[in-house]
Amino acid sequence: MEPLEISCLTLVTCVTCLIFLLVWRKSHKMRRLPPGPTPLPIIGNMLQLNFKDIPASISKLAKEYGPVYTLHLGPQPTVVLHGYEAVKEALIDRGDVFLGRGRMPIIEDTQKGYGIIFSRGERWKQMRRFSLMTLRNFGMGKRSIEERVQEEAQYLVEELRKTEAQPFDPTFILSCAPCNTICSILFNEHFQYRNEKFLYLMNLLNENFRQINSPWNQIYNLWPTLIKHLPGEHRTFSKRLNGVKYFVLEKVKEHQESLDHNNPRDFIDCFLSKMEEEKNNTESEFVLENLVTCASNLFAAGTETTSSTLRFGLLLLMKHPEVEAKVHEEIDHVIGRNQSPCMKDKMKLPYTDAVLHEIQRFITLLPCSLPHTVIRDTKFRQFIIPKGTTILPLLSSVLFDCKQFPNPEKFDPGHFLDKNGSFKKTEYFVPFSLGKRACVGESLAHMELFLFFTTIMQNFSLKPLVEPKELNIKPLVTGLLNIPPPYRLCFIPR
Repeated sequence: MEPLEISCLTLVTCVTCLIFLLVWRKSHKMRRLPPGPTPLPIIGNMLQLNFKDIPASISKLAKEYGPVYTLHLGPQPTVVLHGYEAVKEALIDRGDVFLGRGRMPIIEDTQKGYGIIFSRGERWKQMRRFSLMTLRNFGMGKRSIEERVQEEAQYLVEELRKTEAQPFDPTFILSCAPCNTICSILFNEHFQYRNEKFLYLMNLLNENFRQINSPWNQIYNLWPTLIKHLPGEHRTFSKRLNGVKYFVLEKVKEHQESLDHNNPRDFIDCFLSKMEEEKNNTESEFVLENLVTCASNLFAAGTETTSSTLRFGLLLLMKHPEVEAKVHEEIDHVIGRNQSPCMKDKMKLPYTDAVLHEIQRFITLLPCSLPHTVIRDTKFRQFIIPKGTTILPLLSSVLFDCKQFPNPEKFDPGHFLDKNGSFKKTEYFVPFSLGKRACVGESLAHMELFLFFTTIMQNFSLKPLVEPKELNIKPLVTGLLNIPPPYRLCFIPR
């Protein structure tokens, strides 16, 4: 045999052995993962999922494979956590291991690992710690933020009065109020609801929130390397994400010109001061890109989640007029018609508080949570989960637990009331997720929902355009997010 032939044969043999070794190592690791449905090449278990209601498909598979099982979303193995015990064990008891962030290319390709939501490792720790501290210092849970939200609630009421009890779609107005709250925290600024820049920003946020569940964007998340070079909706989605970042960057430049380190006005001032403090630290995470992306994250998460919950909530009250009547009665009795609701009233409004909790439970705005990963090889129950494996905690399986919430498919504020009519807390209330990756703005969201909701109900009765039994309360799409269906109503002054 010629030397060249021997060399070629040796090379082919080595490559073959290397490929075999890589495949063996991968399959060996796979054998240690929890069991699950057999995947097909490339597409995994996609044929077993209903793209119009992915969480329901995942729950159905859990009945067959148990509370911890492996699902292949495209070529990627994903460990599903179903039910409170499995979710708590991972995100609380083993929170230091399960705190990695899973990939979502449709957003990450624009944010590039910066910010709070999709950052990882030390960067995530620093951005989360700074954001929590700054929000707290600017009054999260304190009087100053409460006053801002109360003020915005009155702006909201005035805008609703301008509709003169005529039918209209509340989507835009209910988005403006939480967006302005975030603006006050980030920029120390309040926008008129018809301001052109504000309208532009609201359009970017509303459109991306509506489109994130689209089949095309879900496909992009599964095969980004292939899809990113093709024309399609993902390009428009990215342009809108960048539009929000440019809006924030413009505000940052304005702040740089008038910054007083001794008198910070808002989140941006605090971040710019931290940047100046660490300017000689070459490894500092306090850089412009992190500032812009953190602010964009707070914008998107703080605006659309609260506004969608309010939209769903008003729709559910029209569907259940007996619940609306009880809310009116309790608010009239405790607060009256002339005094603005405040957070101190919450303890005296158990039924209203229960209604707000039941709205969040019932709509399950984020049914699958955002994906996590394990940051190192870890043993979980009797399985070995390799480092970097995607983890999907199914929050809807906790919020719809039939033992904790009898008849979970039914909207019933009694799920959060004890036999004496007092508000009843439960660990199963997890709309903001659990553990170290839980929503940074959870406290602010609770405050906004309570103050906006009670102020609306104090001032208006809700009138549907059809009989309550004919109202459709089914989400428009159920995927990463539950999108409320479009509807119109009349706000009748009380």
